[in-house]
Amino acid sequence: MDTLGVSPTDVRIERHATQLSRQLKLLREKLFPPLSQKALRTFTSGEAAQMVGVSDGYLRQLSLDGKGPSPETTTSGRRSYTLGQINELRQHMAKVKPKDAGNYVPRRRAGEKLQTIAVTNFKGGSAKTTTTLYLAEYLALCGYRVLAIDLDPQASLSSMLGLQPEFDLEEGDTLYGAIRYDESRKPLRDIIRKTYFDGLDLVPGNLELMEFEHETPRALSDRQRSNGEMFFKRVGMAIGEVEDDYDIVVIDCPPQLGYLTLGAVCAATSLLITIHPQMVDVASMSQFLLMTSDLLSVVRKAGGDLQHDFIKYIVTRHEPFDAPQSQIVALLRSLFSDDVLTATILKSTAIADAGLTKQTLYEIERGQVRRSTYDRALESVNAANGEVLASIHKAWGRT
Repeated sequence: MDTLGVSPTDVRIERHATQLSRQLKLLREKLFPPLSQKALRTFTSGEAAQMVGVSDGYLRQLSLDGKGPSPETTTSGRRSYTLGQINELRQHMAKVKPKDAGNYVPRRRAGEKLQTIAVTNFKGGSAKTTTTLYLAEYLALCGYRVLAIDLDPQASLSSMLGLQPEFDLEEGDTLYGAIRYDESRKPLRDIIRKTYFDGLDLVPGNLELMEFEHETPRALSDRQRSNGEMFFKRVGMAIGEVEDDYDIVVIDCPPQLGYLTLGAVCAATSLLITIHPQMVDVASMSQFLLMTSDLLSVVRKAGGDLQHDFIKYIVTRHEPFDAPQSQIVALLRSLFSDDVLTATILKSTAIADAGLTKQTLYEIERGQVRRSTYDRALESVNAANGEVLASIHKAWGRT
């Protein structure tokens, strides 16, 4: 403490961080008792039938015949299914109708490569993490095996998926543990965590990821430390260890163009760039694209794989009745044409309200927020995610 009795800035910030973390931990324990673990809601029989691709009456008859998973049934006869049970129903239908198995279980087929999508933007506030989360959950709801990787040291994705990084993770529990340069490196499979969302696994993030940014310059100057593996190949090599376990990997990149982001871009088969349609954000993105182009050119000449199946721009936090935003969206479409998704993700109080309890629209009950607001927001999210999935199918060669 100095002579004026004021604590140094680092001490004050550390105290604030500790107080906030403690309060967040208490809040999480209050929101998700008794073991502080998130759980996904169950789905009505009508929702389950729509997700599987059968009629509600067919599911009812299955239940009466004692076939398939046993739904939870209320005294009034209403049936509900967990996402795990819905996936069991998909497997059941694939066996009953083997010719249509691909429609019920749409997983990656022989000859189709793992799709790795890096969600990126240089500027914060573009809903990058929200976009990643909604895309990962949407794909899991569709029946795909999804791995979400949190590469942002701020770890918002991990937090939304039920972890509190400063309390729940130990050394080596992030992707850094699988791409570090020393003998402490461990297999990615040992780092991956199951989530409460069936079909969606997570590689968590926290501040430990910054170690890769600090260590890489030293490794570049000491070729022996890197074991001949260039930094931009390490993320892809780690993902390759679990390639057979997943259909799609979605990476939430940090909001800066560092070694982690470059590694993710090189590991990716596709890029999804978020855009908030404000002029300051678009100007920032222009600088981001110029910097990315320069850096990736160097990486490509050094042997980096920069062949991507698709690069798509997704407009987020969109207010369609805002005239300046409409002009910016029109400008982007005129410049990038089909590379801009047709659907935009609306700025919505429904998305914001769900986020207050670390949930998404896929997780909350429809009646928790105003229904018209919920329906409009969910429609926009589903439309955008559906376009991304269509691009994945195209890359796989599916019609």
